[in-house]
Amino acid sequence: MEMEQTQDAKLIVICGGNPIASSLHFWTRAQEAKRRGAKLIALLSGTDAALALGVMHVLIREDLLDHDYIQRHTLGFELLKERVLAYPPERVAKICGIDAGVVASLARDIGQASVACKEPVLLRLNYGLQRTHGGAMAVRAIACLPALVGTWRHPAGGALLSSSGWFPVGTAALQHPDLIPGWPEHKPRTINMSTIGDALLQPGGADFGPKIEALVVYNSNPVAVAPESSKVAAGFAREDLYTVVLEHFLTDTADYADIVLPAMTQLEHVDLHKTYGHVHFVANNRAIAPLGQAKPNTEIFRMLAKAMGMDNPCFADGDEDLARQAIAAGHPRAAGLSWESISKQGWSKVGIATPSGKCEFYSADMARDGLDPVPDYLPPYESAQSAPELAARYPLAMISPPARNFLNSTFVNVQSLRSTEGEPHLDMHPTDASARGIADGAQVRVWKGRGRMLLRARQRKGAARRGGGTLHLVEEVCAGRQERQ
Repeated sequence: MEMEQTQDAKLIVICGGNPIASSLHFWTRAQEAKRRGAKLIALLSGTDAALALGVMHVLIREDLLDHDYIQRHTLGFELLKERVLAYPPERVAKICGIDAGVVASLARDIGQASVACKEPVLLRLNYGLQRTHGGAMAVRAIACLPALVGTWRHPAGGALLSSSGWFPVGTAALQHPDLIPGWPEHKPRTINMSTIGDALLQPGGADFGPKIEALVVYNSNPVAVAPESSKVAAGFAREDLYTVVLEHFLTDTADYADIVLPAMTQLEHVDLHKTYGHVHFVANNRAIAPLGQAKPNTEIFRMLAKAMGMDNPCFADGDEDLARQAIAAGHPRAAGLSWESISKQGWSKVGIATPSGKCEFYSADMARDGLDPVPDYLPPYESAQSAPELAARYPLAMISPPARNFLNSTFVNVQSLRSTEGEPHLDMHPTDASARGIADGAQVRVWKGRGRMLLRARQRKGAARRGGGTLHLVEEVCAGRQERQ
């Protein structure tokens, strides 16, 4: 769905996200929808797929379905129906640690709004949903809901995650894999940033390949944001690692650099933005001339190529040339689009399609890849369902949301924002805090098998309580009234 239609939705369900901190362009419109009388329901992540399957069970059992939409615009309904019959509200309630009535109530809210009242229902998904084992399946399960009740019929109905796949990227034109010696038989290894600490500490060998001896970091701050930070810091601290960082500010990663090169800000360079939280190409036209000695990342790599004797014509391409090549020529969603038209207007809208052109409850592509072609629930690796002994040892689950005043580690350099954010803290429900003798404002040690840290405890009734296998919070806001369960 199109984010700019949000204010017309009558029911908004937020899964795996905290848009007030991480998606303000959506949140302002969601607030307007609330002012117009919409109901807002926010769910904490962990067992979202099970909840979605339970909701679909109730929708099918109580015939809260848009049969016309299912017949004309979906594939695999009978297979989905067979799967969700195994997820009655009572089973889902045990998995989710909530009452079975909550599952049924949510399903009826969605079904009655969409099917009975013909009003748009919007499901806003975000990345917190998928950052766990089974997360991708959870996204798939939730994304089936709008098709069952036909809310895709409405401009303000349906579902929205990142939408980055809308953009038909000219990947080969930008990456030029043909320049790699021996391509395509020889392909360079890929280092996962989520395990960059392990990678930098590897001595090299047959399994890993050559030891990493040089590193160029741009558009990122891994020392601050990558998992297992003690390993990451130790890896960057290696005396024999040559590190170059392209940055605007002296970040945690820049502290470990041998050379820091001044990068341009978004205001100073030409670029083309992918769709992200919306369905538009967006031109990033230069607003001001470059300041000081700052250069765009692209120019720094062009200079490196020249210094290293690389004379392929692609290294002469300027930023506008790259913007043109970023639009995949011949792609059906790129028809009629050009850098010239987008840069002149500032944006251009694009569409999307599945292989069949329909909402696929059954995915033939997933079946060919050896994956379950029908949505299911896969518990997180370290949940009470999959690791009960570990859950007993560590009875609380911790969710790490983004700081309200920063964007990951961006803007941490601004003193006023750091002062507003204050010291690192741990929000706990008063019941959980009291059971452990933790007073509001007390300094607490938080630990698990991988590490520990000191935080300032804050008792918050809005913080999630332990419920069965995971933490859950259901918040409903309707016409200015707020209730918490």
